[in-house]
Amino acid sequence: MDKIVGVHGIGKYHYYRDAGNSAEGAAGAVREKWNRYLHKGLTGGVPYAQERYVTDIAYYAHLLGERPQEPSARAVRAMDTPSQEVFVAWAKQFATVGEGLTGALHAMTGWLLDRLQANAADVAGLFCPEVAAYMTAGGQAREKARAAVAQTIRRNQPKVVIAHSLGSVVAYETLWSNPDLKVDLLLTLGSPLGMQNVIFERLLPAPINGQGRKPPSVRRWVNVADKDDIVAIPAELRRNFTGVDQETLVNLDWIDFHSVRNYLGCGALNEHLKPYLQ
Repeated sequence: MDKIVGVHGIGKYHYYRDAGNSAEGAAGAVREKWNRYLHKGLTGGVPYAQERYVTDIAYYAHLLGERPQEPSARAVRAMDTPSQEVFVAWAKQFATVGEGLTGALHAMTGWLLDRLQANAADVAGLFCPEVAAYMTAGGQAREKARAAVAQTIRRNQPKVVIAHSLGSVVAYETLWSNPDLKVDLLLTLGSPLGMQNVIFERLLPAPINGQGRKPPSVRRWVNVADKDDIVAIPAELRRNFTGVDQETLVNLDWIDFHSVRNYLGCGALNEHLKPYLQ
């Protein structure tokens, strides 16, 4: 079996805390869950017996710092300015609001958090601060997170990298900045890489003429996104990136539309992973 490395998404700091502030322990706990979720997708629900599909998890959440998880408009208003700016830019993907930050926050916190399902509020409360922590220009968190992911990939030399949510951004930039990390297959799940005014324009390397590109060290890139995932905007990365070899739109769950559990367990990854699991 070829090696597979996972790059986790948002909301994973608690694994670090639960493991006694151990990144290695956190990575092991996340890997166990990923294997369980992936087993369901690969087997259709055969009881899990500690099968190991994912070799390692590139864990970086502790480098972004612990973020409050409070799914309410009050939590958004309590964010620092960079986090609020991320929230507004993200919320503008759904509706047109005023230009001012204060006016946009007032309109969008009410519209997005009070009217969408509670799970959407959870995503908002987690996604914006972590994205802001990673994307802030000149911040050390971005460099350290990429270094952690690079170290895990270099140590394992996997054929496959599976990157979920914000992890797809970290993996994308890591593979660009470390061309020696050769990957046969990059699988991005629920990726916000193409999100305008939040992530896309801030990527390193910067898009050229409105287009990002597949990292040269990646042979094949497959993107999977739920059609209603409010983090994966746009769901189809080919709009903004050259070199995406295949895209699959799935319909995971009308409430739980972004969880890695549903992405790994939906079966859409099977045809891409099975050649590496022989």
